[in-house]
Amino acid sequence: MDAPITVDRLRFLLFSLKEKLWVKPLSLCLLSIAAVFTSKLADGTALAQHLPKVEQASVETLLSIMASSMLVIATFSAGTMVSAYSSASRSSTPRSVSLIISDDASQNALSTFVGAFIFSVVAITVSSNNFVEDAGIFLLFCLTCLVFAIVILTFIRWVDSVARLGRVGSTVQKVEAAAMRAINHRLSTPRLGGKQQPKSVKEQGGDTSKYQTLTTDSIGYVQMVDMAKIQAWAEEQDTQVHIAMLPGQFCTPDRPLCYIESVKQKHSVDNSKNKSSDKVDGKSNEKNNKSVLLSAFQIGSERSFEADPRYGLVVLSEIASRALSPSVNDPGTAISILGSYARLFIQWAQKENENEADDIKYHNVTVPDISTEDMFDDAFTGVARDGASMIEVSIRMQKTLDAIAKTSNGKVSNAATEHAKTAYERSIDALTYDGDKEALNAIVNKLNQKNSNP
Repeated sequence: MDAPITVDRLRFLLFSLKEKLWVKPLSLCLLSIAAVFTSKLADGTALAQHLPKVEQASVETLLSIMASSMLVIATFSAGTMVSAYSSASRSSTPRSVSLIISDDASQNALSTFVGAFIFSVVAITVSSNNFVEDAGIFLLFCLTCLVFAIVILTFIRWVDSVARLGRVGSTVQKVEAAAMRAINHRLSTPRLGGKQQPKSVKEQGGDTSKYQTLTTDSIGYVQMVDMAKIQAWAEEQDTQVHIAMLPGQFCTPDRPLCYIESVKQKHSVDNSKNKSSDKVDGKSNEKNNKSVLLSAFQIGSERSFEADPRYGLVVLSEIASRALSPSVNDPGTAISILGSYARLFIQWAQKENENEADDIKYHNVTVPDISTEDMFDDAFTGVARDGASMIEVSIRMQKTLDAIAKTSNGKVSNAATEHAKTAYERSIDALTYDGDKEALNAIVNKLNQKNSNP
Protein backbone atom coordinates (compact mmCIF):
# COMPACT_ATOMS: atom_id res chain seq x y z
CA MET A 1 0.00 0.00 0.00
CA ASP A 2 1.46 3.31 -1.05
CA ALA A 3 -0.71 6.34 -0.38
CA PRO A 4 -0.74 9.25 -2.82
CA ILE A 5 1.13 12.42 -1.96
CA THR A 6 -0.12 13.79 1.34
CA VAL A 7 -0.50 17.32 2.66
CA ASP A 8 2.56 16.97 4.90
CA ARG A 9 4.77 15.79 2.05
CA LEU A 10 3.36 18.39 -0.35
CA ARG A 11 4.12 21.15 2.15
CA PHE A 12 7.66 19.83 2.58
CA LEU A 13 8.21 19.60 -1.17
CA LEU A 14 6.94 23.14 -1.74
CA PHE A 15 9.30 24.48 0.91
CA SER A 16 12.17 22.50 -0.62
CA LEU A 17 11.42 23.89 -4.07
CA LYS A 18 11.40 27.40 -2.62
CA GLU A 19 15.04 26.88 -1.64
CA LYS A 20 15.98 25.92 -5.22
CA LEU A 21 17.23 28.93 -7.13
CA TRP A 22 16.29 27.59 -10.57
CA VAL A 23 12.55 27.01 -10.00
CA LYS A 24 11.23 30.56 -10.36
CA PRO A 25 13.49 31.55 -13.29
CA LEU A 26 12.44 28.43 -15.19
CA SER A 27 8.76 29.15 -14.51
CA LEU A 28 9.09 32.74 -15.71
CA CYS A 29 10.94 31.59 -18.85
CA LEU A 30 8.13 29.21 -19.77
CA LEU A 31 5.55 31.90 -19.04
CA SER A 32 7.36 34.45 -21.20
CA ILE A 33 7.53 32.03 -24.14
CA ALA A 34 3.81 31.32 -23.77
CA ALA A 35 3.06 35.07 -23.64
CA VAL A 36 4.85 35.67 -26.96
CA PHE A 37 2.88 33.03 -28.79
CA THR A 38 -0.43 34.33 -27.42
CA SER A 39 0.07 37.36 -29.66
CA LYS A 40 -0.69 35.09 -32.61
CA LEU A 41 -4.22 34.63 -31.25
CA ALA A 42 -5.08 38.24 -32.07
CA ASP A 43 -4.55 37.67 -35.80
CA GLY A 44 -7.62 36.63 -37.74
CA THR A 45 -10.12 37.81 -35.12
CA ALA A 46 -12.77 40.50 -35.50
CA LEU A 47 -10.83 42.60 -33.01
CA ALA A 48 -7.85 42.78 -35.38
CA GLN A 49 -9.67 45.23 -37.68
CA HIS A 50 -10.10 47.79 -34.88
CA LEU A 51 -6.62 47.70 -33.38
CA PRO A 52 -4.20 50.53 -34.21
CA LYS A 53 -1.22 49.69 -36.38
CA VAL A 54 2.21 49.63 -34.76
CA GLU A 55 5.38 49.63 -36.85
CA GLN A 56 7.17 46.34 -36.64
CA ALA A 57 10.58 48.04 -36.58
CA SER A 58 9.69 50.03 -33.45
CA VAL A 59 8.69 46.89 -31.57
CA GLU A 60 11.87 45.12 -32.62
CA THR A 61 13.92 48.12 -31.43
CA LEU A 62 12.33 47.97 -27.99
CA LEU A 63 12.85 44.23 -27.83
CA SER A 64 16.51 44.58 -28.84
CA ILE A 65 17.10 47.12 -26.07
CA MET A 66 15.45 44.79 -23.59
CA ALA A 67 17.41 41.75 -24.75
CA SER A 68 20.78 43.48 -24.46
CA SER A 69 20.08 45.08 -21.07
CA MET A 70 18.29 42.20 -19.32
CA LEU A 71 21.15 39.76 -19.80
CA VAL A 72 23.55 42.22 -18.16
CA ILE A 73 21.18 42.94 -15.27
CA ALA A 74 20.45 39.23 -14.75
CA THR A 75 24.19 38.50 -14.59
CA PHE A 76 24.67 41.38 -12.14
CA SER A 77 21.81 40.22 -9.90
CA ALA A 78 23.15 36.65 -9.84
CA GLY A 79 26.60 37.95 -8.86
CA THR A 80 25.08 40.10 -6.13
CA MET A 81 23.17 37.16 -4.72
CA VAL A 82 26.28 34.96 -4.67
CA SER A 83 28.16 37.72 -2.80
CA ALA A 84 25.29 37.95 -0.31
CA TYR A 85 25.40 34.18 0.29
CA SER A 86 29.12 34.32 0.92
CA SER A 87 28.73 37.31 3.24
CA ALA A 88 25.99 35.59 5.23
CA SER A 89 28.09 32.47 5.59
CA ARG A 90 31.04 34.48 6.94
CA SER A 91 29.26 37.00 9.12
CA SER A 92 26.47 34.88 10.60
CA THR A 93 26.48 31.10 10.01
CA PRO A 94 26.48 28.81 6.96
CA ARG A 95 23.18 27.31 8.20
CA SER A 96 21.38 30.55 7.33
CA VAL A 97 22.30 30.50 3.63
CA SER A 98 19.29 28.39 2.66
CA LEU A 99 16.96 31.09 4.01
CA ILE A 100 18.75 33.80 2.04
CA ILE A 101 18.55 31.69 -1.12
CA SER A 102 14.79 31.42 -0.60
CA ASP A 103 14.45 35.21 -0.27
CA ASP A 104 11.40 36.13 -2.38
CA ALA A 105 12.62 39.58 -3.45
CA SER A 106 15.91 38.26 -4.83
CA GLN A 107 14.37 35.23 -6.50
CA ASN A 108 11.60 37.34 -8.05
CA ALA A 109 14.15 39.85 -9.35
CA LEU A 110 16.39 37.23 -10.94
CA SER A 111 13.37 35.41 -12.38
CA THR A 112 11.95 38.62 -13.84
CA PHE A 113 15.22 39.64 -15.47
CA VAL A 114 15.85 36.21 -16.98
CA GLY A 115 12.21 35.89 -18.04
CA ALA A 116 12.30 39.33 -19.71
CA PHE A 117 15.47 38.35 -21.59
CA ILE A 118 13.87 35.14 -22.88
CA PHE A 119 10.71 37.03 -23.78
CA SER A 120 12.62 39.60 -25.81
CA VAL A 121 14.71 36.99 -27.67
CA VAL A 122 11.68 34.87 -28.57
CA ALA A 123 9.63 37.94 -29.49
CA ILE A 124 12.38 39.25 -31.82
CA THR A 125 12.53 35.85 -33.50
CA VAL A 126 8.76 35.76 -33.93
CA SER A 127 8.58 39.29 -35.27
CA SER A 128 11.56 39.00 -37.63
CA ASN A 129 10.12 35.90 -39.29
CA ASN A 130 6.70 37.51 -39.79
CA PHE A 131 5.03 34.90 -37.61
CA VAL A 132 2.42 37.48 -36.53
CA GLU A 133 0.47 40.09 -38.48
CA ASP A 134 -0.57 43.65 -37.57
CA ALA A 135 -2.86 42.64 -34.71
CA GLY A 136 -0.21 40.31 -33.33
CA ILE A 137 2.41 43.06 -33.59
CA PHE A 138 0.15 45.39 -31.60
CA LEU A 139 -0.41 42.75 -28.92
CA LEU A 140 3.32 42.07 -28.87
CA PHE A 141 3.91 45.80 -28.37
CA CYS A 142 1.47 45.83 -25.43
CA LEU A 143 3.18 42.81 -23.88
CA THR A 144 6.56 44.49 -24.31
CA CYS A 145 5.35 47.62 -22.50
CA LEU A 146 3.93 45.44 -19.72
CA VAL A 147 7.20 43.56 -19.35
CA PHE A 148 9.09 46.86 -19.23
CA ALA A 149 6.82 48.07 -16.43
CA ILE A 150 7.26 44.83 -14.47
CA VAL A 151 11.04 44.97 -14.88
CA ILE A 152 11.23 48.58 -13.66
CA LEU A 153 9.03 47.94 -10.61
CA THR A 154 10.92 44.75 -9.77
CA PHE A 155 14.26 46.50 -10.09
CA ILE A 156 13.19 49.32 -7.76
CA ARG A 157 11.93 46.82 -5.18
CA TRP A 158 15.04 44.71 -5.53
CA VAL A 159 17.41 47.68 -5.05
CA ASP A 160 15.66 48.35 -1.73
CA SER A 161 16.23 44.79 -0.52
CA VAL A 162 19.66 44.07 -2.03
CA ALA A 163 21.30 46.56 0.34
CA ARG A 164 20.20 44.38 3.27
CA LEU A 165 20.70 40.99 1.64
CA GLY A 166 23.29 38.97 3.54
CA ARG A 167 23.66 41.50 6.38
CA VAL A 168 23.63 40.11 9.92
CA GLY A 169 20.53 42.04 10.97
CA SER A 170 18.58 40.91 7.93
CA THR A 171 19.74 37.32 8.42
CA VAL A 172 18.61 37.35 12.06
CA GLN A 173 15.17 38.56 10.98
CA LYS A 174 14.88 35.79 8.39
CA VAL A 175 15.92 33.09 10.85
CA GLU A 176 13.52 34.42 13.48
CA ALA A 177 10.69 34.48 10.94
CA ALA A 178 11.48 30.89 9.91
CA ALA A 179 11.57 29.77 13.55
CA MET A 180 8.26 31.55 14.22
CA ARG A 181 6.63 29.81 11.24
CA ALA A 182 7.84 26.43 12.47
CA ILE A 183 6.65 27.14 16.01
CA ASN A 184 3.22 28.29 14.84
CA HIS A 185 2.89 25.25 12.59
CA ARG A 186 3.85 22.88 15.41
CA LEU A 187 1.47 24.60 17.82
CA SER A 188 -1.37 24.46 15.28
CA THR A 189 -0.85 20.68 15.07
CA PRO A 190 0.46 19.60 18.50
CA ARG A 191 2.38 16.32 18.38
CA LEU A 192 2.08 16.54 14.57
CA GLY A 193 -1.63 15.72 14.90
CA GLY A 194 -1.02 12.42 16.70
CA LYS A 195 -2.01 11.18 20.15
CA GLN A 196 -0.10 11.54 23.41
CA GLN A 197 2.63 8.92 23.56
CA PRO A 198 2.49 6.32 26.37
CA LYS A 199 5.14 6.47 29.06
CA SER A 200 6.51 3.04 28.14
CA VAL A 201 7.70 4.53 24.85
CA LYS A 202 8.56 8.14 25.54
CA GLU A 203 10.47 7.70 28.80
CA GLN A 204 14.10 6.69 28.55
CA GLY A 205 14.53 3.14 29.77
CA GLY A 206 10.84 2.37 29.32
CA ASP A 207 9.71 -1.14 28.49
CA THR A 208 9.57 -1.34 24.69
CA SER A 209 10.01 -5.11 24.43
CA LYS A 210 6.39 -5.60 23.36
CA TYR A 211 6.89 -3.40 20.29
CA GLN A 212 8.49 -4.06 16.94
CA THR A 213 11.19 -1.51 16.13
CA LEU A 214 11.76 0.12 12.76
CA THR A 215 15.28 1.28 11.94
CA THR A 216 17.01 2.51 8.82
CA ASP A 217 20.47 2.26 7.34
CA SER A 218 20.38 5.96 6.45
CA ILE A 219 22.37 8.35 8.63
CA GLY A 220 21.19 11.95 8.84
CA TYR A 221 18.54 14.28 10.20
CA VAL A 222 14.84 13.53 10.12
CA GLN A 223 13.46 16.36 7.99
CA MET A 224 9.81 15.38 7.77
CA VAL A 225 7.42 12.74 9.11
CA ASP A 226 4.47 11.99 6.82
CA MET A 227 1.81 11.44 9.47
CA ALA A 228 -1.02 10.85 7.00
CA LYS A 229 0.89 8.04 5.34
CA ILE A 230 1.69 6.40 8.67
CA GLN A 231 -1.94 6.72 9.75
CA ALA A 232 -3.18 5.10 6.54
CA TRP A 233 -0.77 2.18 7.00
CA ALA A 234 -1.66 1.76 10.68
CA GLU A 235 -5.39 1.68 9.89
CA GLU A 236 -4.84 -0.93 7.22
CA GLN A 237 -2.76 -3.08 9.57
CA ASP A 238 -5.06 -2.42 12.56
CA THR A 239 -2.17 -1.39 14.78
CA GLN A 240 -0.61 1.55 16.61
CA VAL A 241 2.60 3.29 15.53
CA HIS A 242 4.66 5.18 18.12
CA ILE A 243 6.99 7.78 16.59
CA ALA A 244 10.43 7.81 18.21
CA MET A 245 12.26 10.35 16.03
CA LEU A 246 10.92 13.87 15.57
CA PRO A 247 12.01 16.24 12.78
CA GLY A 248 15.43 17.62 13.62
CA GLN A 249 16.74 14.56 15.46
CA PHE A 250 19.81 12.74 14.17
CA CYS A 251 19.09 9.25 12.90
CA THR A 252 21.54 6.34 13.00
CA PRO A 253 21.03 2.60 12.34
CA ASP A 254 20.96 1.80 16.09
CA ARG A 255 18.17 4.27 16.88
CA PRO A 256 14.54 3.29 16.15
CA LEU A 257 12.48 5.59 13.96
CA CYS A 258 9.27 4.26 15.46
CA TYR A 259 7.78 1.41 17.46
CA ILE A 260 4.98 -0.79 16.11
CA GLU A 261 2.53 -2.66 18.30
CA SER A 262 1.86 -6.28 17.42
CA VAL A 263 0.01 -6.39 14.11
CA LYS A 264 -3.37 -8.15 14.10
CA GLN A 265 -3.75 -10.29 11.05
CA LYS A 266 -7.05 -9.63 9.28
CA HIS A 267 -7.19 -13.08 7.75
CA SER A 268 -6.11 -15.56 10.44
CA VAL A 269 -5.38 -19.16 9.47
CA ASP A 270 -4.93 -22.44 11.30
CA ASN A 271 -1.35 -22.40 12.64
CA SER A 272 -1.09 -26.15 12.75
CA LYS A 273 -1.82 -26.44 9.03
CA ASN A 274 -0.14 -23.31 7.72
CA LYS A 275 3.04 -22.80 9.73
CA SER A 276 5.19 -22.39 6.63
CA SER A 277 2.67 -20.01 5.13
CA ASP A 278 2.64 -17.95 8.33
CA LYS A 279 6.43 -17.61 8.20
CA VAL A 280 6.26 -16.36 4.64
CA ASP A 281 3.47 -13.95 5.54
CA GLY A 282 5.45 -12.71 8.52
CA LYS A 283 8.48 -11.98 6.38
CA SER A 284 6.27 -10.32 3.79
CA ASN A 285 4.59 -8.15 6.43
CA GLU A 286 7.95 -7.20 7.93
CA LYS A 287 9.23 -6.15 4.50
CA ASN A 288 6.05 -4.18 3.89
CA ASN A 289 6.42 -2.45 7.27
CA LYS A 290 9.95 -1.39 6.39
CA SER A 291 9.25 -0.14 2.88
CA VAL A 292 6.04 1.78 3.60
CA LEU A 293 6.94 3.25 6.98
CA LEU A 294 10.48 4.14 5.96
CA SER A 295 9.11 6.12 3.03
CA ALA A 296 7.14 8.23 5.53
CA PHE A 297 10.39 9.47 7.11
CA GLN A 298 12.32 12.01 5.03
CA ILE A 299 15.98 11.80 6.06
CA GLY A 300 18.63 14.21 4.79
CA SER A 301 22.10 15.50 5.56
CA GLU A 302 20.81 18.83 6.91
CA ARG A 303 17.99 19.95 9.17
CA SER A 304 14.97 21.77 7.79
CA PHE A 305 13.63 25.07 9.11
CA GLU A 306 10.08 24.30 8.05
CA ALA A 307 9.27 21.29 10.23
CA ASP A 308 11.82 21.72 13.01
CA PRO A 309 11.13 24.53 15.53
CA ARG A 310 14.41 23.88 17.34
CA TYR A 311 16.58 24.43 14.25
CA GLY A 312 15.82 28.15 14.11
CA LEU A 313 16.82 28.46 17.78
CA VAL A 314 20.10 26.65 17.09
CA VAL A 315 20.95 28.89 14.14
CA LEU A 316 20.19 32.04 16.14
CA SER A 317 22.47 30.75 18.90
CA GLU A 318 25.26 30.15 16.35
CA ILE A 319 24.91 33.73 15.07
CA ALA A 320 25.07 35.07 18.63
CA SER A 321 28.12 32.95 19.49
CA ARG A 322 29.97 34.17 16.42
CA ALA A 323 29.07 37.77 17.27
CA LEU A 324 30.43 37.26 20.81
CA SER A 325 33.73 35.79 19.62
CA PRO A 326 36.83 37.94 20.30
CA SER A 327 37.45 38.36 16.56
CA VAL A 328 34.00 39.92 15.99
CA ASN A 329 33.18 41.39 19.42
CA ASP A 330 29.61 42.41 18.58
CA PRO A 331 27.48 42.08 21.74
CA GLY A 332 24.72 44.15 20.13
CA THR A 333 23.86 41.27 17.79
CA ALA A 334 23.66 38.86 20.73
CA ILE A 335 21.35 41.28 22.58
CA SER A 336 19.17 41.53 19.47
CA ILE A 337 18.96 37.73 19.31
CA LEU A 338 17.92 37.60 22.97
CA GLY A 339 15.02 39.84 21.94
CA SER A 340 14.17 37.31 19.23
CA TYR A 341 14.20 34.54 21.84
CA ALA A 342 11.81 36.51 24.03
CA ARG A 343 9.31 36.82 21.18
CA LEU A 344 9.65 33.17 20.18
CA PHE A 345 9.35 31.63 23.64
CA ILE A 346 6.54 33.89 24.81
CA GLN A 347 4.66 33.00 21.62
CA TRP A 348 5.33 29.31 22.29
CA ALA A 349 4.15 29.57 25.90
CA GLN A 350 0.95 31.47 25.11
CA LYS A 351 -0.20 29.36 22.18
CA GLU A 352 0.75 26.06 23.81
CA ASN A 353 -1.66 26.91 26.63
CA GLU A 354 -4.38 27.72 24.09
CA ASN A 355 -3.89 24.39 22.28
CA GLU A 356 -3.87 22.08 25.30
CA ALA A 357 -7.17 20.49 24.22
CA ASP A 358 -5.97 19.75 20.71
CA ASP A 359 -7.89 18.00 17.97
CA ILE A 360 -6.30 14.62 17.21
CA LYS A 361 -6.15 13.90 13.48
CA TYR A 362 -4.20 10.64 13.52
CA HIS A 363 -5.66 8.28 16.12
CA ASN A 364 -3.38 5.35 15.28
CA VAL A 365 -0.14 7.32 15.70
CA THR A 366 1.40 8.59 18.93
CA VAL A 367 4.06 11.29 18.99
CA PRO A 368 6.21 12.58 21.87
CA ASP A 369 5.94 16.22 22.90
CA ILE A 370 8.80 18.45 21.90
CA SER A 371 11.08 18.96 24.89
CA THR A 372 10.89 22.45 26.38
CA GLU A 373 14.18 21.87 28.19
CA ASP A 374 15.91 20.99 24.92
CA MET A 375 14.55 24.14 23.28
CA PHE A 376 15.99 26.29 26.07
CA ASP A 377 19.33 24.47 25.84
CA ASP A 378 19.41 25.10 22.09
CA ALA A 379 18.73 28.79 22.59
CA PHE A 380 20.43 30.00 25.76
CA THR A 381 23.31 27.69 26.66
CA GLY A 382 25.70 28.95 23.99
CA VAL A 383 24.81 32.62 24.49
CA ALA A 384 25.15 32.35 28.26
CA ARG A 385 28.54 30.66 27.90
CA ASP A 386 30.04 33.02 25.32
CA GLY A 387 28.51 36.21 26.72
CA ALA A 388 29.19 35.52 30.39
CA SER A 389 32.16 37.91 30.50
CA MET A 390 30.16 40.82 28.99
CA ILE A 391 28.04 42.69 31.51
CA GLU A 392 25.62 44.08 28.92
CA VAL A 393 24.85 40.60 27.60
CA SER A 394 24.56 39.15 31.11
CA ILE A 395 22.06 41.80 32.17
CA ARG A 396 19.99 41.38 29.01
CA MET A 397 20.03 37.61 29.53
CA GLN A 398 18.52 37.98 33.01
CA LYS A 399 15.84 40.40 31.81
CA THR A 400 14.93 38.19 28.85
CA LEU A 401 14.62 35.03 30.93
CA ASP A 402 12.66 36.91 33.59
CA ALA A 403 10.15 38.06 30.96
CA ILE A 404 9.79 34.50 29.66
CA ALA A 405 9.45 33.10 33.20
CA LYS A 406 6.41 35.33 33.83
CA THR A 407 4.33 33.42 31.28
CA SER A 408 1.58 31.17 32.59
CA ASN A 409 3.09 28.08 30.98
CA GLY A 410 4.62 26.04 33.81
CA LYS A 411 7.20 24.14 31.75
CA VAL A 412 8.43 27.29 30.00
CA SER A 413 8.51 29.28 33.25
CA ASN A 414 10.49 26.60 35.11
CA ALA A 415 12.99 26.20 32.27
CA ALA A 416 13.49 29.98 32.07
CA THR A 417 14.06 30.23 35.83
CA GLU A 418 16.61 27.41 35.76
CA HIS A 419 18.52 28.93 32.84
CA ALA A 420 18.51 32.35 34.50
CA LYS A 421 20.16 30.78 37.54
CA THR A 422 22.75 28.99 35.40
CA ALA A 423 23.48 32.11 33.33
CA TYR A 424 23.93 34.15 36.54
CA GLU A 425 26.45 31.65 37.90
CA ARG A 426 28.38 31.67 34.62
CA SER A 427 28.52 35.46 34.61
CA ILE A 428 29.68 35.74 38.22
CA ASP A 429 32.54 33.34 37.47
CA ALA A 430 33.51 35.07 34.20
CA LEU A 431 33.23 38.75 35.18
CA THR A 432 36.51 40.15 36.46
CA TYR A 433 35.50 43.69 37.44
CA ASP A 434 33.77 43.95 40.82
CA GLY A 435 31.62 46.83 39.59
CA ASP A 436 30.14 44.59 36.88
CA LYS A 437 29.35 41.91 39.45
CA GLU A 438 27.62 44.45 41.67
CA ALA A 439 25.57 45.74 38.73
CA LEU A 440 24.49 42.20 37.81
CA ASN A 441 23.62 41.39 41.43
CA ALA A 442 21.56 44.58 41.64
CA ILE A 443 19.58 43.66 38.53
CA VAL A 444 18.98 40.10 39.72
CA ASN A 445 17.87 41.28 43.18
CA LYS A 446 15.55 43.85 41.62
CA LEU A 447 13.94 41.23 39.38
CA ASN A 448 13.56 38.82 42.32
CA GLN A 449 11.89 41.52 44.41
CA LYS A 450 9.41 42.29 41.63
CA ASN A 451 8.58 38.61 41.27
CA SER A 452 8.08 38.15 45.03
CA ASN A 453 5.92 41.30 45.26
CA PRO A 454 3.82 41.39 42.06
